[in-house]
Amino acid sequence: MSLAFPLAETPDAEAVERGRKLFAGPVDFLKGVVAMDGLPPADRPEVCFAGRSNVGKSSLINALTGRKALARTSNSPGRTQELNFFDAGGRLYLVDLPGYGFAEAPKPVVARWQALLKAYLAGRPTLRRVFVLIDHRHGLKPQDIEILALLDRAAVTFQIVLTKADKVKAPARAAVLAGLRTALARHPAAFPELVVTASHTGEGLATLRAIIAGLE
Repeated sequence: MSLAFPLAETPDAEAVERGRKLFAGPVDFLKGVVAMDGLPPADRPEVCFAGRSNVGKSSLINALTGRKALARTSNSPGRTQELNFFDAGGRLYLVDLPGYGFAEAPKPVVARWQALLKAYLAGRPTLRRVFVLIDHRHGLKPQDIEILALLDRAAVTFQIVLTKADKVKAPARAAVLAGLRTALARHPAAFPELVVTASHTGEGLATLRAIIAGLE
């Protein structure tokens, strides 16, 4: 019997090269969006990165693109309070979403940008996939489950990307993956492969680049 939600297979050389070329080309910050009427035209495919505050979204975007400061990083949860759009060579939008869950910001501010997050996820026609980032040290938290349920309701395909894998030893990795697989079986919008990454070591980056390039 095949394993439910296996790790994504290592892509072939052609797919790896396609992903490399996409991210080796120009990738530029386009704009930060604070309301739905500020979204850029829906004229190309886009993928977005969602996750709890401080899960490593900005670090992963920087690592994928090979640019140290394309997306801002911070040790203070909740710094990203808007939808940050990046233009990948006119071919694709990458979108860094506000961190959800705990944030060091006033409650009205948190409520406002979490409402924007939900509106965007439910209503963007060119959104090909949401990569939901999960800290490999901790697994799913209640705030993650809320977002997964929202994506189910919106019928938006999402794929789990585990971050900070270099900080987790093998036995703990296996336990977190087992828990994820059990939880994801209840989510019809879940793409049936997991991606394990570590921004600092490069683990999984070629695989994720190839997956994203395949969504163009």
